[in-house]
Amino acid sequence: MPVERCDALPNDRPATSRTGHGPRLEVDLAALAANWRTLASEAAQAVCSAVVKADAYGLGLEPCARALLKAGCRTFFVAHLDEGLALRRIAGPVPEIFVLNGFLGERREDYCAGALVPVLNTAGEARAWAEAPPLAAALQVETGMNRLGLARDEARAFLAALPAEAAMRVTLLMSHLACADEPAHPQNAAQRARLAGLGDVLPHARRSLANSGGIVLGPAFHFDLVRPGIALYGGAAGARGALRTVARLHARVLQVKEVPPGEGVGYGATSRADGPRRIATVSAGYADGILRSLSGCGVAHVGGILAPYAGRVSMDSLALDISSAEPDAVREGDEAELFGDAVSVDALAARAGTISYELLARLGGRLLKVYK
Repeated sequence: MPVERCDALPNDRPATSRTGHGPRLEVDLAALAANWRTLASEAAQAVCSAVVKADAYGLGLEPCARALLKAGCRTFFVAHLDEGLALRRIAGPVPEIFVLNGFLGERREDYCAGALVPVLNTAGEARAWAEAPPLAAALQVETGMNRLGLARDEARAFLAALPAEAAMRVTLLMSHLACADEPAHPQNAAQRARLAGLGDVLPHARRSLANSGGIVLGPAFHFDLVRPGIALYGGAAGARGALRTVARLHARVLQVKEVPPGEGVGYGATSRADGPRRIATVSAGYADGILRSLSGCGVAHVGGILAPYAGRVSMDSLALDISSAEPDAVREGDEAELFGDAVSVDALAARAGTISYELLARLGGRLLKVYK
């Protein structure tokens, strides 16, 4: 019998055709584009940008950025300078790219070479920018979140001291809502009023306040530019219209076994039951971004049921209690959906005591990402 040659290793095959034991993240780029269009329609009087920091919230900067560009997005936000440079190589010369975490004076030439727009957050950054070669900038002002940004009086003083030509290069005045996910919170209106009250400082500049949740608060919060992030990727915060699921995480069933009454499952034997159980062990763990805090409280969809996590999440695997499934509904080699349509990323994150932002951002680098 001929022996199959092993010269071609798995990495020689296209990424979308590789198979293996590890988890698979399916990213629906058409849904991502549709979500951007929905959000742009919700804030129709403003420019709709896209926040693609942290590798597009863990889903892959290059494919996500290309899909958003194709959908019509021409304004992007990243967190760091190097993210901005990477995005410029992908997006070409036309899109506007803002760098949220400020201006590094020692790398001023990189901002110029990448035509990147730093968001000035401190007086020191603002002074360093003013001394740099001509470069557009945004100015973040503090309206109540107390994270980043110049105090209003500080911003006024800085702008008043700028030469007129330099002031014209500040093209965006922005702030960030602290409580946008709580529509009735009084701080939302207070922050909106504070930003609106600064409009006379830079009358030529656009203004921006609304993140994903801020878009839902209505036109008064949209100003000239909105900055959706998590809503693009299918998170709950976003437009009143339906947003589509973008990310689905699947893991292979490695083994199905019967566990006798009283026997524990996983490290610490923390999961025990009085009666017999069927357990499916699947190939995803905290090294893949499945938070250990989901131990004993997470659920996954497999065999037509929502199967609860049994015991602790391990580095490379987790156990699902499939006792309520039909006897042959789950077999070795099947796939469980850890989040997606049956269990939303928001719902799973809530079970972990966190938010979908963190769950997506922590997805491990060894995931096989499949784009459609």
